[in-house]
Amino acid sequence: MNLKEALKIADHIIFDKTGQHLDDLQEAVLKGTLERETYKHIAKEFDCSESNVRQIGSELWQILSEELGEDVNKKNFRSAMERLEVSIYSNVAQEESVQINSVNICAEGRHQPNIPNSRPPNQETSHQDLSEMPELGDFFDRTSSLDTLTTWILQQHSHLITLTGSSGIGKTTLAVQLVQQIKNEFEYTAWYTLDEFPTIDKFQSNLIQLFSNSQKQDSSPTNQKPLPLIKYLQNHRCLIILDDVHNLFCSGELAGKYKPECEEYRTLFKQIEKLSHQSCLMLIGWEQPREVTQVKSQNTSIRSLQLKGLDIAAGRKILIDYGLAESDNIETLIHRYQGNPIWLKSVATLIQELGGCVNQLLPNDTILLPEDLKDVLQQQFSRLSELEKQVISLLAKASDAINLTQLLENSQIPASDLVNALQSLSRRCLIEQQAKFYTISPVLRQYATIILGA
Repeated sequence: MNLKEALKIADHIIFDKTGQHLDDLQEAVLKGTLERETYKHIAKEFDCSESNVRQIGSELWQILSEELGEDVNKKNFRSAMERLEVSIYSNVAQEESVQINSVNICAEGRHQPNIPNSRPPNQETSHQDLSEMPELGDFFDRTSSLDTLTTWILQQHSHLITLTGSSGIGKTTLAVQLVQQIKNEFEYTAWYTLDEFPTIDKFQSNLIQLFSNSQKQDSSPTNQKPLPLIKYLQNHRCLIILDDVHNLFCSGELAGKYKPECEEYRTLFKQIEKLSHQSCLMLIGWEQPREVTQVKSQNTSIRSLQLKGLDIAAGRKILIDYGLAESDNIETLIHRYQGNPIWLKSVATLIQELGGCVNQLLPNDTILLPEDLKDVLQQQFSRLSELEKQVISLLAKASDAINLTQLLENSQIPASDLVNALQSLSRRCLIEQQAKFYTISPVLRQYATIILGA
């Protein structure tokens, strides 16, 4: 039977039972089953563990078995869906409605079954442009961060939110999960990824086109001129995500300095923060605009969240999924790589390819830097100013955390410049501050030693 049609029917059955549509992994399991792929192949394609895929499959077969009134499993799923298709179309001539337990599918000619729109009635006017939003990959427990962002957006009605963190820490994955959970709370939801030349014209035109198209569909007058973007955000409840926002800013300068062609974003961000409206703009990236302060205040219209690494349980799951056996050294490895998912996956792959023994390969606090991890770090280091590179070099040479006085004593950098550099590096999520002391992670220390000769 037609793959798209089969998945659509299965989605309707699952939604009737659970109240939720198929997520990306569930759809991948069903699609792979219909294409006669193994669980191992599906797991590899989806970059997750085979045991996770098997568990998802087991849950799906149980729901489908209950709803279809027969035993459904991986081996007979295709034939079960084909029998369902026959039962649907066998009544076409009589224009009958087919009842499958709690699932109603009405036949309308020799076309795909008419699956009712399961979107809640109060969201019939929801319009979304999520074509640039990545698919949700492995999502580890970020309950606290999800709750925080949800509260800021839905309860405190924050206007402007920045989500920052080092490369690979999981910012985009967290945002995708958030959007999937709350997108239907908004009239308009859009996701845009800023490329290397992110002028505001393309961004604004895409958004205004989304508004204009939806108004035509809603039979609004079509002869009206487009409004300024901020007017749409005032007239409608919108959630707008801008990913890779660091592409707005200059390389070789302190964090947050706009490229000349991107200066208009500054005006837009200030409007979104200051003016009265009912929308939210979330910025995701390695650094944030200078006007977005991380100082805590009572102002809830603007918020900033710096994402940290995964906990031990989630880090252990990554390492085991990537082929490392459980050992006493796994927890040490997670701490050493700060629970960064990309860092952990990179080093786990290297260790596995070299024999898989963590104890032998990581003696005496050895830091492994696979080439793909170096590439990730280079993307961030290439943005640093010369002043920031000097400070990173100082921190890399220090065996322990170091305070401002010690940094001044060990360098010829003027105090005002040193403070600005520390603030910039903090905003880039490249240094850590503990009370009055500064340090960098073991991974960054090792990389700085290699490229800066620290």
